[in-house]
Amino acid sequence: MPTLVVLAGLAVLAGLVADLSTDVWWYDSVGFRGVFVTELTTKTLIFAVAGLLTAGAVGASLVVAYRTRPIYVPVTPAQQVLEQYRQAIEPLRRIALVVIPVVLGLLAGSGSMGAWRTYLLWANGGDFGTKDPQFGLDVGFFVFTLPWLDFIVSFVTVVLVLAFLAAAFTHYVYGGLQLPGRGPSTRAAYVHLGVLGALIALTRAASYWLDRYSLSTQKGSLITGITYTDANAVLPTKAILAVAAVMCAGFFLAAIWSRSWRLPITGVALLVVTAVVVGAVYPALIQSLKVGPSEKSLEAKYIGRNIAATSAAFGLDRVERIQNVVPAQAPATAALRAGAEDIPGVRIIDPNVVAPTFRQLEGQRDYYAFPDTLDVDRYTVDQRVDDAVVAVREINLDGLPDNQRNWINDHTVFTHGYGFYAAYGNQRTTEGDPVFFEGGGRSTLGPYEPRIYFGELSPEYSVVGAERGASPREFDYPGGSDGDVAVQNTYTGGGGVSIGSFMRRVAYAIKYREANFLLSDAVNGQSRILDHRTPKERVERVAPWLQLDGNAYPAVVDGRVQWIVDGFTTSASYPNSRLVDLAEATSDSVARRSNVVQVRTGEINYIRNAVKATVDAEDGSVRLYGWDVSDPILKAWSKAFPGSVRPLSDISGSLMSHIRYPQDLIKVQRDLLNEYHVTDPGTFYSGSDKWRVPRDPSVASQDQPVLFQSIALPGEKAATFSITTSFVPASNNEAGREILRGLLAVNADAGTQAGKPAASFGALRLLEFGAAQPPGPGQVRNQIQNSTSRSQNPAEPLNLAQYITNNSGSGKQLTFGNLLTFPLAGRTFYVQPIYVQASSGSGSFPQNKITVALYGTNVAWGDTLEQAITGLFGQGSGGGGGGGSPTTPTTPSTPSTSLEQQLTVAIGEIQAAYSAGQQALTKGDFAAYGDAQKALAEAITKADSIAAQLGAPAATPAPSATPSAAPSASTTASAG
Repeated sequence: MPTLVVLAGLAVLAGLVADLSTDVWWYDSVGFRGVFVTELTTKTLIFAVAGLLTAGAVGASLVVAYRTRPIYVPVTPAQQVLEQYRQAIEPLRRIALVVIPVVLGLLAGSGSMGAWRTYLLWANGGDFGTKDPQFGLDVGFFVFTLPWLDFIVSFVTVVLVLAFLAAAFTHYVYGGLQLPGRGPSTRAAYVHLGVLGALIALTRAASYWLDRYSLSTQKGSLITGITYTDANAVLPTKAILAVAAVMCAGFFLAAIWSRSWRLPITGVALLVVTAVVVGAVYPALIQSLKVGPSEKSLEAKYIGRNIAATSAAFGLDRVERIQNVVPAQAPATAALRAGAEDIPGVRIIDPNVVAPTFRQLEGQRDYYAFPDTLDVDRYTVDQRVDDAVVAVREINLDGLPDNQRNWINDHTVFTHGYGFYAAYGNQRTTEGDPVFFEGGGRSTLGPYEPRIYFGELSPEYSVVGAERGASPREFDYPGGSDGDVAVQNTYTGGGGVSIGSFMRRVAYAIKYREANFLLSDAVNGQSRILDHRTPKERVERVAPWLQLDGNAYPAVVDGRVQWIVDGFTTSASYPNSRLVDLAEATSDSVARRSNVVQVRTGEINYIRNAVKATVDAEDGSVRLYGWDVSDPILKAWSKAFPGSVRPLSDISGSLMSHIRYPQDLIKVQRDLLNEYHVTDPGTFYSGSDKWRVPRDPSVASQDQPVLFQSIALPGEKAATFSITTSFVPASNNEAGREILRGLLAVNADAGTQAGKPAASFGALRLLEFGAAQPPGPGQVRNQIQNSTSRSQNPAEPLNLAQYITNNSGSGKQLTFGNLLTFPLAGRTFYVQPIYVQASSGSGSFPQNKITVALYGTNVAWGDTLEQAITGLFGQGSGGGGGGGSPTTPTTPSTPSTSLEQQLTVAIGEIQAAYSAGQQALTKGDFAAYGDAQKALAEAITKADSIAAQLGAPAATPAPSATPSAAPSASTTASAG
């Protein structure tokens, strides 16, 4: 047994040493050793101080109580029973005097280490320059100082309680403490317990006093922060309770001279009664009898404080409100078409839908993978800035056949992905696929390093590098004319940790429980290990004080593929600001299903996009750039970790051109704007104008995701790359009316100037629709699914509702793409691409077969956006719809349409009318059946006329019993 215990201890020690050593090497490899040392030192210091104080206090109580035990214990029945316990304890007493304090000290030290961030913020924090309206204290006191004081008071209270219990137990067992009526307690017991009890009472007094300030961040049913009842009832009672606790401390000290526990017991009882009556009952009476009947007027001042604090803490005070103005006269259709065409680059490629398309078209092999959610960025192609859907092609070990899965392949051969891929956001091929301008042999962005060693889907670790002259081992990409020849590569980058020495291999063998670090010839003197490889994990390790955006995205910057990660400084201690649950605010239909977009957790009431971070995809280097340099929390952390955050001036122009507004930040802001778009306390209280984020029509239980698009709001001369979200009225039921109440567009274009973001970046523009009631996303989806409008492609025989139905079953799957919203002449112009794919089969992937456009209550659609715009506003002068953004041309609806195409359309109308009649008969709706027969007769007459013009004998085509006899969706799309 001793041998096993020693071996187990050595194994634990070896694991700790290996973990510590590999962490030090890793931080050295990225140049952030100072962060690791500061964090470790702070944790160790807190652990040591907390552990020693706890162990010392408990140990001292045990020793003092034992040494001051009475020499002669009165002979009573109770003491005779205790004598048996004393005899049983005596053999273990010396061990217990050491073990109990040590165990409690270790537990207290371990539990206290989590306060290292609180300590560093207190030690390095400063002022915010804003004062709390209730106490007149700077916000910095609440954010930096108050949390640390709360921790100190709580910790000291726990230590004193443990010491008191240890003393009371020892005095009682050894006869120094007698229960009432069973004899006198010793003076030593009175002194010992009286002093400890007084100290506990004083810590309670300090806690009551600090609770006054903590009311500023208390979450209530109406608001977060101080309310009328808090200010006029709770604050005074907290002060009274603090005084009562001080008096209770005096009672404990008085017991030393009175030689009776009557005063302390009375004091504790009175304190409890006071806490209940004064601390709970009195505020409840004030709330119900005074505040309740006049709550709207009495709470107005405090609601106003909450609105002001929340707006400042979340950046809502920067919202520019724009009122939607409906023109007195409806604009001419030519003007509307011109306005629609002026929208630059309407993005019909949905990054949340086309990941399988990227995988099927550009994956090449199963061991390559794209994330299930792609990203939107902007690139200059042919001297024009275009929105693009981008992704990197990463390695996917799960795609390897099972017989090829082994340590050598998993960790030394298939080590990295290859290639950056970008497709135009507003273009599609005739088959509905994205039009790529980068990746897969295309080179529009110039030369850059294409290897992806650090990515969102990277393996846990890889061993790379080889001796000079050794044959390359790592798979790079398929080569040869047929792609069957593997091109090999040897990593030459500076990323990762060198494991050429024997001791380092031993450390990593222990860390990863893998003997191949010592046995395999793939590990050599030049080997390096790449681990902790996802961009977010790397940034979290070098900046553990940051809250990261849930979505990192890649960009080609200065010849390198860089992952860009947004970092936030947050707090839950900003006075009077609304507490927000991040898990609820950042969740939407994309985040819930994605394997790369993460949902944040925790509660906050302050947030700043303080840092922009980059991670190099080839060497893994991490850089942190200060972004919101005025943020006091960023200043505190920069002081705590000097040199870890680079100045804003270090951001190159190339990197600046790819910086976006963070998705999670706008999600939090839109969650708050549901209520805080209202600035009048009375209206806020009544809740008569609450909004909500629309549900995603495709996933009814989740919010609609935010969207990147180029958009211009009324009064703006040019469209800007923005991130947008819409709002509809809040409703108590799912059947509530869904009209559009607001459209938030945040400028997401940081410009191209090195070290200086564009002045308009981050501007929040809120378009409020007021009396206008344009349809919201739910109504738009309903209009689309029930529309009987015909396609602008004359070869398409079905109306829109039939097209959707026909492609939603029978081996097909139809997917609605992102619903883009644009203001146009006082109304809303919606664009939604629709994708179709085979519902089963390993080669299935979505293709953008049609695009639907809506304006007001009018719906139009076609193979392309140009056709949809034509259906809404008539034929234009040409040039790609949507701001001249080119799309692959299809046959437009013009007077020169061939007779053959017109006949095809007429036959489609015959089939549609016949099907409608059959459905009406099935339902017993004879009125609808009569209308269908009239439509059928008109369609037959039309077909006869066209057939006669073609020189064919007039004959009535026999309609099919079902619409399935019509040309298939794929055939008609191809004809376009």
